[in-house]
Amino acid sequence: MSEWWVYIVRCGDGSLYTGTTTEVTRRVRQHQAGQGGAYTASHRPVRLVYAEAATTRSAAQRREARLKGWPRARKLAFVAARARHA
Repeated sequence: MSEWWVYIVRCGDGSLYTGTTTEVTRRVRQHQAGQGGAYTASHRPVRLVYAEAATTRSAAQRREARLKGWPRARKLAFVAARARHA
């Protein structure tokens, strides 16, 4: 059983992109190379700012949807709070 991850990257223009994957490092490298999706390909460079483990793909996708529904200010505060505790 593979572990799933929800992650947030900060794009070169300051925007945030949220996604799911089974391998965060590989996925961020794909985004950085312009192969991770249309949005991040045109907003490089990207930098990983948050990653959270999930036990199933379904759980990761639910969490991704929840995070994507948050207003930008809430996402920024969330990422900043996690960075302070890292």
